[in-house]
Order: sequence, then C-alpha cells, then structure tokens
Amino acid sequence: MPLFNFNTAADYLDAARQMALTGRAALARLLAEEAADRTPNPAEAARILNDFPALEPRQED
Repeated sequence: MPLFNFNTAADYLDAARQMALTGRAALARLLAEEAADRTPNPAEAARILNDFPALEPRQED
C-alpha cells in the first residue's frame, strides 16, 4: 500500500503537512504549491501558500 495517493489538492496538502511536521520545509512548500495549483478557489490557494512560506521565490518556466 503506497504511503501517499496523490489525486486531489487535499492529498498534496496532507503530504505537505506531514513533511512540515518532519522538518522538510522545502518539500512541504513544493507539495503545498501543487495543492494550490489544483485548488479552483484563488482565496483558498493563497491561504494554502501562506501556510507554507517559500524559502526562495518560485520560478516559472
């Protein structure tokens, strides 16, 4: 059975919380960014990103 099943924004957010609890802030932020990208509500996406501050600015392609 896999540790994580990534199908929804909530899945990514749960994983981000677990990574944050174990001191993996950079990975938590990446997972939170993916959760925010999959969240249709812009206010909720902003709240998610606010809960997981970036160590460095995100770079887009």
